[in-house]
Amino acid sequence: MSRAAVYGTGSWGTAFAAVLADAGTPVTMWGRRPEVVAQVNEGVNRDYLPELRLPGTVRATTDPAEAADGADVVVLAVPSQTLRDNLTAWGHVLPGDAAVVSLMKGVELGTTRRMSEVVAEVGGVDPDRVVVVSGPNLAREIAAKQPAASVVASRSEEMAERVAAACAAPYFRPYTGSDVVGTEIAGAVKNVIALAVGMAEGLGMGDNSKASIITRGLAETMRLGTALGGEAVTFAGLAGVGDLIATCMSPLSRNHSFGVRLGQGMAVDEVVALTRQTAEGVKSCTSILELAGAHGVDVPIIEQVDAMIRHGRTAQEVVAALLSRPRKAETA
Repeated sequence: MSRAAVYGTGSWGTAFAAVLADAGTPVTMWGRRPEVVAQVNEGVNRDYLPELRLPGTVRATTDPAEAADGADVVVLAVPSQTLRDNLTAWGHVLPGDAAVVSLMKGVELGTTRRMSEVVAEVGGVDPDRVVVVSGPNLAREIAAKQPAASVVASRSEEMAERVAAACAAPYFRPYTGSDVVGTEIAGAVKNVIALAVGMAEGLGMGDNSKASIITRGLAETMRLGTALGGEAVTFAGLAGVGDLIATCMSPLSRNHSFGVRLGQGMAVDEVVALTRQTAEGVKSCTSILELAGAHGVDVPIIEQVDAMIRHGRTAQEVVAALLSRPRKAETA
């Protein structure tokens, strides 16, 4: 029987811990906040998923080494921009033969590295042991045990199968794949596109407008992903269009909701103060734009979202800039 360690006690880390446990995999979670760890050991996580009753095979600790003890599946569910610091602090305790799973969807600021690259570099993890899980997986729906599917991608078929077996719960269906690059890029970029879709909704635009942004956003994602070596078919699957639709259209999506408030005229700092959270797309849009620029990839939606986040451009100015771009063939 597999045993899993989950590092991070936020919404998705907690929901995925429940998935693992419901699939028959005992879980030890690591959290930095003693009060949240105490809650998890009582079977709840009131701060993030108060409606979820955790299985009895989920426990938690503030000791990274204790969490890792005996684990053959290690799941990293910390905020993407904190991954480097976290692995620097406790990456040395990760078992040398475990599958190391990234649930994170971002590109590192300053280095433009994907999360799997940070795991390999800072955690000293062989890239063949890194696994990426990504798909249309809104944490609250997973916590409610609503049926969902996801991609489990790794360069190693053995590692992908190990993780898929560990998380194959009655309501959660994993599909294995080998395209780590495409899966990660799809997961990171969709957050930025969701901000743009949310802005359109906040401005009062309808489904035609939102569908247009999603479709052109998918084109940007595919251009960047394939330029980095990802496979085009990935972007038509669960990690691509599946996750994009869920994140762009659901009010449960933090990025979508953040974008709606921006479209309604709130500043980034005001939204952060109101929600007490910063959406992943807000943090990653600049690094994704830099990554695209380094590879000569045109990403106008991401560019405009970054201009709004960093330079104070208004939502109306963003829409005008996108609509005034020179005409071209759709597939160009």
